[in-house]
Amino acid sequence: MLTLSPKAPFLYKPQNRNPKIQHYKPQINGIYCKSELQSERGLEFETGETFFRHESAKGRDLGVLAASLYNQSKGKLRVLDAMCGCGIRSLRYLMEAKADFVLANDANDEHRRVILDNLKRVDRGFGDERKWVVTHLDANRVLSECYLQKEFFDLIDIDSFGSDISLFLRSAMNTISFDGLLYVTSTDGHSSGGHHPDQVMLRVNRGKLLENRHYGFITYCNNCGNSQEFSWAELGQISCSCSGSHGSRSLVISGPLWTGPLHSAAYISKMINLAEEWGWIGNGAETDLEKLLKQMLDESDPRLKSGYIKMDEVASRAKINSPPLRTMMSAMQKEGYATSRSHIASNAIKTDCPMSVCIRISKELQRVDSFSV
Repeated sequence: MLTLSPKAPFLYKPQNRNPKIQHYKPQINGIYCKSELQSERGLEFETGETFFRHESAKGRDLGVLAASLYNQSKGKLRVLDAMCGCGIRSLRYLMEAKADFVLANDANDEHRRVILDNLKRVDRGFGDERKWVVTHLDANRVLSECYLQKEFFDLIDIDSFGSDISLFLRSAMNTISFDGLLYVTSTDGHSSGGHHPDQVMLRVNRGKLLENRHYGFITYCNNCGNSQEFSWAELGQISCSCSGSHGSRSLVISGPLWTGPLHSAAYISKMINLAEEWGWIGNGAETDLEKLLKQMLDESDPRLKSGYIKMDEVASRAKINSPPLRTMMSAMQKEGYATSRSHIASNAIKTDCPMSVCIRISKELQRVDSFSV
């Protein structure tokens, strides 16, 4: 059960929902027997028997950078960590992003002790000055409870690794504050960006939508491999130049969806500057975080089209071996096309170059390579 004071966040009253579970795991000197001490960005924490991925550190870095920028801009930061696991995300929001308050929730109350032990590095405080609270409810339940009690959050983090994030979006959108941030992990279902885990952050803005907003449809032609964007007004006139109006059977149409720049260049630049200020990047040795941020900055070019082109598909259609990615990008840029590597797929290019031109360029590169040999 969750209770609220007029200003204070949740006070958790633990209830054992499973009568078979009566006690926490045995401890030795306050540490779980099967627990392991971890360190991330200089913060030490226990994982206990929670699900924890070292590989997700970049995602946690991005969340902290975004949270800190929000705090600097708005002068406030309330965070709801809906699936907190061992609590490392909550701890980092408190210590690095200087959050005013964090609600750390995990459905499994067996993890309570390890979460509390980790968050105790930050003084919890009392009453209206309380800095953090730990709860154990289903993610949708805690989000709905917050909404019903008019407790809104500036950043909602849903690390739903292994679950379809669409299950939680409605509740999260109800609970996010205006101009707030929604940071999610999606590894399952059609809501994800592919076969690999990707994180997406949404910003909720209040105001009238612009008439020229980037909101429409994208098509892919199975016949020629070309991809195009269409507005709502063009919805009944969709076709591909390779077969005219009679080739609609070869087209796959997706939408409506966002067709504008994948990222905000100004926002990514601020994240890069903050990461440099904190010493996370820019020390000579290019880290994974630095590579990712630079790729995201490149992907922010407004000339780039939705999606990406896989070099394997170009090579297959051209019936040649795939040219080196950098060589292909350089040749495309010389012809005036915008290019960027994709952070989604390592052997893919984001570009405004049509597939037919990609095929021609790849064949020309093959001939040059054969002649030089």
